[in-house]
Amino acid sequence: METNFFQSILALQVAGNWTINIAKETTDRLIVSVLFFNDTIGDDARKKIPPILLKGTAQELDEGFFEVIQQPVQETAQLFSNMEQFLKEKEQAKINSQMEKDNASKADKEKTDKQKKYEDAMKKVDELEADGKYRDAWMKVPQPELYPEYAENIRNRRMQLSEQFAPDLFNEPKS
Repeated sequence: METNFFQSILALQVAGNWTINIAKETTDRLIVSVLFFNDTIGDDARKKIPPILLKGTAQELDEGFFEVIQQPVQETAQLFSNMEQFLKEKEQAKINSQMEKDNASKADKEKTDKQKKYEDAMKKVDELEADGKYRDAWMKVPQPELYPEYAENIRNRRMQLSEQFAPDLFNEPKS
């Protein structure tokens, strides 16, 4: 006796595992349960795929078995493929989301570090001004290009400090 059962299974070209149970219903009828599954899929929904149940005589099952199971098995294989792709994309989105959070956190940290440096520099300027060291204070005012968000404040501060300089004997103001 020669059959092509396994060649027919390979011809379906689906990745997965098979569980086939055969039970005798009556003296000449059989019940065949075909469960196609894929254990490599991480989604538990794969466990909810029901088996295909076929009932018939041995001759009916020989003649129509692969015609009946072909479409459901291929659809199930496609479903498994979609599940796996979904899980991969979900994981990638999670990673990307964490990267975005980390990047935003890093940008916030850089901004607060930059703001802290600006505030420290201006605090030093205030101290020097309080001591009457206007030229030293003017020198400690940060460059406007380094802190564009504070550029106007920096220019105003420099102007206020330069007005406090002692008059220059060689460059008298013009009247």
